[in-house]
Amino acid sequence: MEVITTMRKMLFVYNYPSGGVETLARQRSMALAPYKIKFDLLYSSTGPGLQNITNEAAFVITDPSERQKMVMEGNYEAIIVCSTYTDLEVIRNYGYTGILIYEIQGLGSIPEAKVFLQQLAKPYIDLYADAILTPQTPHLITITNREFPNKRKYHFHNGINTIQFTYTNPEKEPDPIIGWVGRIEPHKNWREFIQIYLHLVPNNPRLRAWFFLDSTIFLPADMKEFKELLETNPSLKNCQIFYNIPHEQMPTYYSRIASSGGFLCSTTITEGFGYALLEAMCCLCPILTTDSDGISSFAFHNRTGQIYQQGDIQKAVLEGQNLLHNERHRKLITQRAVHYVKEHFSLQKYANKFLAMITELKRI
Repeated sequence: MEVITTMRKMLFVYNYPSGGVETLARQRSMALAPYKIKFDLLYSSTGPGLQNITNEAAFVITDPSERQKMVMEGNYEAIIVCSTYTDLEVIRNYGYTGILIYEIQGLGSIPEAKVFLQQLAKPYIDLYADAILTPQTPHLITITNREFPNKRKYHFHNGINTIQFTYTNPEKEPDPIIGWVGRIEPHKNWREFIQIYLHLVPNNPRLRAWFFLDSTIFLPADMKEFKELLETNPSLKNCQIFYNIPHEQMPTYYSRIASSGGFLCSTTITEGFGYALLEAMCCLCPILTTDSDGISSFAFHNRTGQIYQQGDIQKAVLEGQNLLHNERHRKLITQRAVHYVKEHFSLQKYANKFLAMITELKRI
């Protein structure tokens, strides 16, 4: 590995600090800090994720001249633009000549991702990006290989700090809890989670559900329906909403779910990666998830978690019952899960891959 003796600066550009992309930005910064790489974060609007940023310089700038000044005076060796493809052209037009990488972490459903890359982002990526970066998500690899055959592409696992995300050994919760992390919108498939919960309650009357939500991103009609359901359906009386929980507190919540004998459930239609599931796995919290593609890098049925096909409520309920009542199976899959994450998703492994990418791109 290249020995680095002077500080190097890089910039991450995204529109909104929230969710898995915000998590990745900080995990990447932690991974590369030992190599004297300093990441600045540039956003175009404020968001709840800003509360999590303590070790990086985060900027929310909308004025074009101020953004240009930051880019051109920042002495950035590389700039990573996530999702907002028009920023590729803007940054090149500023006069930036360094490494410019287009990152894709998730673009909705597979049809939506195809349309986005084929019809919207393609000309900008072709003209202005030096490379494309994605996690090892099958549909993202397939689409980018087809649409950008001559563009350099890098596909490697995101990393996670398994020292920060670990089981916290809380007091045992009196009742089992199943958790759900996401946004109240169709793609996150929150209605399916509620159906799973309602089918589990008759055999588990004390079962609770915890919803971890972003209070700023939701579909208004969905949120209205969601709140009305919780207020009017007696079977949902044990549901609790947590808004904008600081990221550093999530290991405690995952550990409390684990100690209760519950699990984290993901009902997303298509995942680009699935950080919440990976975080839960680090905290010995069992996972039940749809076969949402991005999870295929770490969720293996009956080995590191339980998987069901989207829409198969009966199967999801059976898997949920198994997690709630089969203590031997819970222990087996959670131990396998945390071992797998530590082996394959360490910050060190991420740093190695990232530095190799930058070294190769510098030679172009």
